[in-house]
Amino acid sequence: MDFLKIKHHGAVNGVTGSCHELRFKEGAGILIDCGLFQGAETSGQGADFNQLSIEFPIAHIQALVVTHVHIDHVGRIPYLLAAGFSGKIICSEASAKLLPLVLEDAVKIGFTRNPRLVKKFLSKIESLIVPLPYKRWTTVCADSKHGELAIKLQPAGHILGSAYVECDARLLKKGRTQARQRVVFSGDLGAPYAPLLPAPRSPYKADVLVIESTYGDRLHEGRKHRRQQLKQIIEQSLQNRGAVLIPAFSIGRTQEILYELEGLINAYKDDYMDVVGSATQDAKADVGGRAASGAKADANHSWQDIEIIVDSPLASKFTHVYKSLKSHWDKEALQRVRSGRHPLSFEQLYTVDSHKEHLSTVDYIRRKAQPCIVIAASGMCAGGRIVNYLKGLIEDARTDILFIGYQAAGTPGRVIQQYGTRQGAYVELDGKRYDINAGIHTISGYSAHADQKDLVNFVKRMRHKPEQIRIVHGDAAAKKGLRKKFKEVVPEAKIVIARA
Repeated sequence: MDFLKIKHHGAVNGVTGSCHELRFKEGAGILIDCGLFQGAETSGQGADFNQLSIEFPIAHIQALVVTHVHIDHVGRIPYLLAAGFSGKIICSEASAKLLPLVLEDAVKIGFTRNPRLVKKFLSKIESLIVPLPYKRWTTVCADSKHGELAIKLQPAGHILGSAYVECDARLLKKGRTQARQRVVFSGDLGAPYAPLLPAPRSPYKADVLVIESTYGDRLHEGRKHRRQQLKQIIEQSLQNRGAVLIPAFSIGRTQEILYELEGLINAYKDDYMDVVGSATQDAKADVGGRAASGAKADANHSWQDIEIIVDSPLASKFTHVYKSLKSHWDKEALQRVRSGRHPLSFEQLYTVDSHKEHLSTVDYIRRKAQPCIVIAASGMCAGGRIVNYLKGLIEDARTDILFIGYQAAGTPGRVIQQYGTRQGAYVELDGKRYDINAGIHTISGYSAHADQKDLVNFVKRMRHKPEQIRIVHGDAAAKKGLRKKFKEVVPEAKIVIARA
């Protein structure tokens, strides 16, 4: 690393604000992500710089490489452009379609809703985006005094279009390679067996690895177990005649949970037809048998009737893009499509668009005892339409709140998740206190992040192990837990918890 520098401009004091810089010493360089800070990381707790403005030099930055389009990885792009950046924004082909949607929403929330200004901004963004196919080396940075930097995007399995980034840096002298380094930035790695997307595969080698640690000290449940948990929570809701509220990111988690719900509904549909069929066979059905079969059929029929509400115009847009990019789905998902099923568009699915319709839906669910499943952003309950559902339903004991993603410190989601099962627990939403009477559940297996075992395997499966590992994007305990495991796997490597 004598001729390279790595600087971290985010995701070092927590899990948000991802932004990393790779450059030749005193020469040209690139950024990997430029994300927004969220939760406690925006309040000055552990933050040493202004959370929004770009306070580091960018004149030497020739390109921004986006690993995926979650807001904590791309949310500061408008500020980057305001600071004068006009280089390429490189991302996967799927991310190239999703990024303008994410940034349009971010600009409308954080800057302006003026249609002319929003259109001008999006036009600028689209002119800078360079879609890059997976598994193809591309030179992105050339410095006549130092060398060349090429990158290759590899599927990360986190959300549609997500990538980890292999960087091949060459120090040149009179056109000849004097030194070479391979640096890998993990971005956010997905868990194996996640819905819709293939699992990530490790790179052949890395001299230096910059790796996330969101779940660096935890293990997820297996897919079979998490499906069983999801089934039990929904069946409890059917019995209680209450709503299941699922806070979920508009992109990634929403589509994955829809995929799993479609799978459960389809399984119950098949089971229902089997039960009804067997109950009509007089030769096999005595009175008790018919009663048992009828009860089971009624339970399964309730699954056919339960309404699934996606209350997020942005999530609807993303789901449409997901459906248009089936070529990126995994084999299991494509098999469902070939069999005539529609994993992201099925009969019980209802989408809420306008704000007026949203408010009337919240009021209707609050007044009527009718089981339903509501999926709404934000995933950490720190704004968005999920907040109105929480205000209207969190004090109702019939309600169940299901967390399927990471809840950052300082967010209402973390408060509800951490304290919601305690006697007298409450949460403040928009300055008002609400008692938590709802049932609180967490299924970590639906996280789009790799767990400790997956992160360790990402390193173990490299043919040539890293000489240095820099751990980012995690709480302190997660980073320490992962560092301990890495020391067991690659004891000869220098393993550090990255600092700004």
